Amino acid sequence: MDNHLKEIRIDSMLAYDGHFLKVQRDTVRLPNGRPTTREYIKHPGAVVILPLFDDGSVLMERQFRYPLDRVFIEFPAGKIDPGEQPLACAQRELLEETGYTATDWQFVCTIHNAIAYADEHLDLYVARGLTSGERKLDDEEFLETFKAVPADLLSWIREGKITDVKTVIGAFWLEKILSGEWKV
Repeated sequence: MDNHLKEIRIDSMLAYDGHFLKVQRDTVRLPNGRPTTREYIKHPGAVVILPLFDDGSVLMERQFRYPLDRVFIEFPAGKIDPGEQPLACAQRELLEETGYTATDWQFVCTIHNAIAYADEHLDLYVARGLTSGERKLDDEEFLETFKAVPADLLSWIREGKITDVKTVIGAFWLEKILSGEWKV
């Protein structure tokens, strides 16, 4: 159906093989028959957790992100390990980063956050029935957690205090879920 838009891979090579990311350089044939090059980041995928307390508040994080040299407000999230199922990753990341566990997990959606230059996908989950415990941060991980109300998240998005795309999308989904407009 969309074949008239499809690009066909002719050749492929690994341009950069890093510890975490890999950069692929492919030669492709465009729909008009001409060849061109596409470079993109290979990413194993990640999860995003929308931790929802019984009182309607959510658990958030503040974390420094080196590429942009600033602290961001984010939902808990993390990279899927090889062979790991996304839900198991979400459960592991929530515990590691926040110390919380949840009794009720609902898949929300999959998003592709950087389609022009990466194959990364993020699976979003709502976590309910939260119980606090001891977090297990990685040695190189430093972050703070705090509770917020969803209305504040929307204000912070409007004011530019939240710009992280996974958190923006998660906040908009959460608004629809809490209002009853969208079911998960």
